[in-house]
Amino acid sequence: MDKKSHPLRGYLYIASATFLWGVAAALGRAAFTGHPLPGGQVLRPIDPLILSQTRTTFSFLVFLPVLGLWRGWKRLRLPTADALQTLLIGVLGVAASNYFYYLAIQRTNVATAIILQYTAPIWVLLYAVVRGIQRATWQRISAVTLALAGIALVIGIFGSSGFKLDRIGVIAALLAAFSFAFYNIGGHSILARYDRWTVLLYTTGSASLFWIVLNSPWKIAAAHYSAAQWLFLLLFSLLSVLAPFSFYFAGLQHLEPTRAVVVSCLEPVFSIVLAAILLGEVLRPLQALGIILVLAAIVVVQMPERQKVAEMTIIEPVD
Repeated sequence: MDKKSHPLRGYLYIASATFLWGVAAALGRAAFTGHPLPGGQVLRPIDPLILSQTRTTFSFLVFLPVLGLWRGWKRLRLPTADALQTLLIGVLGVAASNYFYYLAIQRTNVATAIILQYTAPIWVLLYAVVRGIQRATWQRISAVTLALAGIALVIGIFGSSGFKLDRIGVIAALLAAFSFAFYNIGGHSILARYDRWTVLLYTTGSASLFWIVLNSPWKIAAAHYSAAQWLFLLLFSLLSVLAPFSFYFAGLQHLEPTRAVVVSCLEPVFSIVLAAILLGEVLRPLQALGIILVLAAIVVVQMPERQKVAEMTIIEPVD
């Protein structure tokens, strides 16, 4: 950061990004269930795979000409080894986390999906401890304990009602968290060599290529989506990727990454509140307590220790 950094402005940028991601989560749930969108329009339900595929593809198609004209086409080229690394991150990180996250939203609810996905920093921490990259301090052990307790409460393991959430949805949410953790671990080294816009371009491009192979455009055309659905998918990709990442990266110009990640914990809060207001989703008291525990765990794991700051920075999820 330079001397002209303004922390308050950075907080506002990050908060704006998290708010947009929260809006995207609520809109995604509405698109999956046929719930009326703002304005009262009802769309025929859209499959999570289609939403994941189109949002990465549309985002890539917007990113490519913008970055090409801004940076110059030659500066966008990566060595073969790094391009292959972004391919792996794009498929196992971006594409997988997107699909499983939206599948979880479809099968459970916004609160369960996003709070379980946001446990990714805990899995990154466990990986770092096992590999000897970080030490198992009391602070980190406390964070893991808080997160696991929170997960148990959110998915309903405890309580008289027992486990009632859709098991496929819960498993999908956890797979989204693991995919996001892989995205952080795999992307950590390459982000040290290239800026985030370039990495985001290559990962969305890799994810788009993967989806085209897995689900060809002919299959999408055969679904006969309406003009309103296509417009929704286009606007959704801009709302959930281009706009929030613009705000998030702007915020990083004014805040240290650790502070930015802590502020980004507002995303689950915004998502859950918007889902309650717009979609009528209701949380049980124990679930609300679980969400608070998970958010507390995320904040604890990102707090700098007395001797040194955490060695591995968590990257914001591409929700």
